[in-house]
Amino acid sequence: MKRVGGVYISGLISYFARHNTAANLILVLMVVFGLLAINKIRSQFFPDVVIEKVSIGVKWLGAGPEDIDDGIISLLEPPLLGIDGIEQILSSSTEGNARIYIDFMPGTDMSKAKEEVQTALDSVQNLPETADNPTIKRISWRDRVTDVVISGPIELEQLGMLADEFTQKLYRSGISNTQIMGVSAPIIRVSVPSMNLIRYQVPLNRLAAAIAAEVDTDPTGEVGTSNRVRSGVSKRTIEEIGNILIRIPETQREVILSDLSKIYFDNKSKRREYFTNGNRAVVIRVDRSAESDAIKIQRTVETVTEQYADSLPKGIKIELSKTRADLISNRLEILLINGLQGLGLVLILLFVFLSARTAFWVAAGIPAALLAAIAFMYIAGLTFNMISLFALIICLGIVVDDAIVVGEHADFRARRLGETPEEAAERGATRMALPVFTATITTIIAFAGLVAVGGRFGSLIADIPFTVIVVLLASLLECFLVLPNHMVHALRAKVSKNRWYDWPSDQFNKGFRIFREKLFRPFTYYVIQLRYLVLSASILLLVISSVLMISGKIKWRFFVG
Repeated sequence: MKRVGGVYISGLISYFARHNTAANLILVLMVVFGLLAINKIRSQFFPDVVIEKVSIGVKWLGAGPEDIDDGIISLLEPPLLGIDGIEQILSSSTEGNARIYIDFMPGTDMSKAKEEVQTALDSVQNLPETADNPTIKRISWRDRVTDVVISGPIELEQLGMLADEFTQKLYRSGISNTQIMGVSAPIIRVSVPSMNLIRYQVPLNRLAAAIAAEVDTDPTGEVGTSNRVRSGVSKRTIEEIGNILIRIPETQREVILSDLSKIYFDNKSKRREYFTNGNRAVVIRVDRSAESDAIKIQRTVETVTEQYADSLPKGIKIELSKTRADLISNRLEILLINGLQGLGLVLILLFVFLSARTAFWVAAGIPAALLAAIAFMYIAGLTFNMISLFALIICLGIVVDDAIVVGEHADFRARRLGETPEEAAERGATRMALPVFTATITTIIAFAGLVAVGGRFGSLIADIPFTVIVVLLASLLECFLVLPNHMVHALRAKVSKNRWYDWPSDQFNKGFRIFREKLFRPFTYYVIQLRYLVLSASILLLVISSVLMISGKIKWRFFVG
């Protein structure tokens, strides 16, 4: 009798083998909890990988990339390097713009990190006078679900109005993470002639400050070398902005903005333009929030799109594009198809090696273990995504290994040793407990090593070791607590009478015994006799493989390029 961790393994196996209710209860719980979890577990393209990144932008109109690098980047980077938790800093200099991206290590308190970035920037006092103050933004994580394209032979502004109306319908349906691309809100520009500045004796910076104080927008405004003041995205009318009162303390005068400037809409702001079949188009990007389901969101978008299409004018089209949720659905379909194919292949192979009843109950471990694993995934907060589905597909081939070993040994003991079905099932499972447990643990340890992969990539693939481990543990549970009881019934039917459906198994085993005695046994004999030659050949193959890897003959890529 083996004793592991204070639990008598043989006694536990014997109890479940002889008590139908206990064994079937375990099986029912595995299946029921798995089915419930399938309906509740969220679906998405990639796991929820938190992006710890801060973006810093500085505008310096009229300055070239080299001036930007020397006058802004070189001044801002040194104090930023002293912030704790920074993984890397990337800077870029373009015409009139400086951009710095700061990547923080996973687990960093981003609220505190943003404050430290602001403190570091405030310590820089010698930026060019004509440059804007640095703006800080925390880059948020976004997972695209789908794009909705509205196109037609109408003006871009009209398409923008349709896009606004469509996003409102999405919002009322519970979808709030949307972004309209291809059209931008008009910008209100304030153009001040230099002569008016001299005439009214008002500095340009004071004019900009007055506008920034009155206009609630982000950015608050900017002053360019062309004596233009941009108020940002319009949140007021031209009339309201024109009535802004400018106080001039030096002359004790007051003047409204419209008296000294020209205020107008600028609809020619920079934007990416989209076309479909020669017509202008506007794209509404729909993203998934951190706790939402990508497939459900897409279904909602599809419903809203169908309803909205009926109200559109003739010639206006609305359609979905880049639907990532379809990729998730395809992977789920692949998993289901592969699972059914794997189940069928296992049944066929076990049908020719073992009895039909034994093959059936051994193969039943595949859906039971997978469903139990999905239940554990749901409890742990995991989702159906490209990574976790990949792990489940991997497990299809290994989840049944334990059951094959236990089921075959029980069948062997009943056929060859003449044991009763109860004895064969119990002793078969007990005898195989240690090798099966050891083999499973080694696989678990191998996949658990992926947990040690740090950084953002480690967070991305963290679903793989967890999924594989819970599947293997569920397989062990089914193999030793459920399968022995079912093997008792299968072996009892086999012993009592030879069934017609066992004829293929009987014939195959006769042929296999001939193969084993006439070919495999002599081959094994010569391998043992020539063991030193075989060992040398194995070492030679290992050396050749290592040389190919070290020399770079075999390229390493995580993804196929």
